[in-house]
Amino acid sequence: MSNVVVFGAGGTAGSRITAEAFDRGHRVTAAVRRPEATNYLPAGVRLVTGDVTSARSVRELAPDADVLVVAVGGGERALWRDAAQNLVTVLRDLPAPPRIIHVGGGSTLLTPQGTPFLDEPDFPDEYRDAALGQADALAVYRTAADGVTWTYVSPPPLEFHPGERTGHYRTGTEQPVTDAQGRSVLTYEDLAVAVVDEIEQPRFENMRFTAAY
Repeated sequence: MSNVVVFGAGGTAGSRITAEAFDRGHRVTAAVRRPEATNYLPAGVRLVTGDVTSARSVRELAPDADVLVVAVGGGERALWRDAAQNLVTVLRDLPAPPRIIHVGGGSTLLTPQGTPFLDEPDFPDEYRDAALGQADALAVYRTAADGVTWTYVSPPPLEFHPGERTGHYRTGTEQPVTDAQGRSVLTYEDLAVAVVDEIEQPRFENMRFTAAY
């Protein structure tokens, strides 16, 4: 059993990761900016005010944690870079820092030509800031994360939505996992399964992985 802190536990991905970890017997702390507006998490989950971009929040929550999950969204481009940089800066000063699992963007995965999906000419403008922010976060981990252990998780770049929990998925690293029809599909529920599996049996330390059916 691990002590898991989920930043962004009130969101679509974070709430499912919180529930999955709790249902599998882990001690879970849900860190959200507005606890008073978060009343749908499982009873028994510890609910606290927390901000992954705040050094004070991370210092308060990290010492008792085995894993810090980052599942924040809805902000401007700087949010994800600032979250990654804050975690790296704070955790590298701890004697036994928890591991970081950052739920990132699928658009940072690479096309068959080796370029990020976010660089495709038809990439939607309304998602560009978030995609660039998640790319910034991945760069922080890859270039500035000495002294900490991290994993960056990318869902599929297009077909990623709420749905059924099957408990099954396949993994890859830099390019989307595709089926026989060339589709890369995953539900938020099975992304949560993949994240908690990685908490329980680490396979992708200090690297990125992706999952799909």
